[in-house]
Amino acid sequence: MRLHDMNWQAVEAYLAHDDRVVLPIGSTEQHGYLSLGTDAILAERVAIEAAEPLGIPVLPGLAFGLAPYFTAFPGSLTLRTETFLAVIRDLLDTLEGQGFRRFAIVNGHGGNAPALSLAREWTAQPRDHRVQVQFTSWYAAPRVAALAESHEHDPTHGGWFENFPWTRLPDVEMPSGGKPVVSRDVVGLASPADIRELTVDGSFGGSYALDDDVMTEIWQTGVDEVREMLSDGWAFA
Repeated sequence: MRLHDMNWQAVEAYLAHDDRVVLPIGSTEQHGYLSLGTDAILAERVAIEAAEPLGIPVLPGLAFGLAPYFTAFPGSLTLRTETFLAVIRDLLDTLEGQGFRRFAIVNGHGGNAPALSLAREWTAQPRDHRVQVQFTSWYAAPRVAALAESHEHDPTHGGWFENFPWTRLPDVEMPSGGKPVVSRDVVGLASPADIRELTVDGSFGGSYALDDDVMTEIWQTGVDEVREMLSDGWAFA
């Protein structure tokens, strides 16, 4: 359930019998012909669908992350690493102070990986009670990744793997077919201006779209994996 669909009394009542909470994190950045909000949209949606049957509150998705390499594309935003990690830490501190003890960070953006190190550091702080933080990049979870790979090798940024009905834009026509893949090694060395020149439209290559039946299967697999983490992934009850 979405935290925005609760009032404070409902949260207090929830904390009387459960201490789990979900924080989706994403990014606002170019995704070729798809929404600038793709990573944030997918992280929040997969978290909400996974948590709903379990009755676990899901915070509003954090829509800004670490994407300095896309700043040559208008509308692509980035935080400094220290700012991003400070926000994550502040949210964990606040939630812990209210009585939450089990935190699930559901990530939708590869650049946000430093949040995992922050979560481990935060968990290790001395305290008189146990806290647990799980971190998952839903798109890279084992079954989702294997399923995606079975359809097209090495899915890339701004291509079919992020092309869902809820990340498409009205009146924006996707190109048909695909384009050559830009090497990850080259991308890793490229400046924002280089990436814009190399990709032209922002997509890193491969197919622009696959059948919606394929995408529905991938999406449901992602929801299932996140739900299993929320239900059974805690080392301590």
